[in-house]
Amino acid sequence: MEKILISSCLLGQPVRYDGQSKPLAQNIIQTWQQQGRLVNICPEVAGGLSVPRAPAEYNPTSQKVKTCDGEDVTQAFIEGAHRALTLCLKHGIRYALLKESSPSCGSNLVYDGSFSQRKVAGMGITAKLLSDNGIQVFSEETLDQLISLIKRE
Repeated sequence: MEKILISSCLLGQPVRYDGQSKPLAQNIIQTWQQQGRLVNICPEVAGGLSVPRAPAEYNPTSQKVKTCDGEDVTQAFIEGAHRALTLCLKHGIRYALLKESSPSCGSNLVYDGSFSQRKVAGMGITAKLLSDNGIQVFSEETLDQLISLIKRE
């Protein structure tokens, strides 16, 4: 059975910077969970960041993640990304379902690092590391594509 790495917040775990979650209200997620298909992680928490924590944004130009207070938290994001990759390698995971726009997990869009609510094309640190290592990354916006892939297997 094909396992899928999933962002913990998409499973309803309150691990986001604001202590909230962003659960995906899709029956397929519950089905996959019951099948034991899902392996969850919050890369930011896995990298040592607390809940709640200051909002952070990834600047694709500088390749740094900074909080709204200016603290450089890039190393924690890199550590979390490597822990996510380790999980994928351990479980033979080829697909990841990650939270769009997150500085860790965004697969197509990230906030631009200016804290102006402006999004730019790009990948978060975890999404990029996984993608660079051959793991296909999906988001809640591209869930249908992942569902189609899993159904074919």
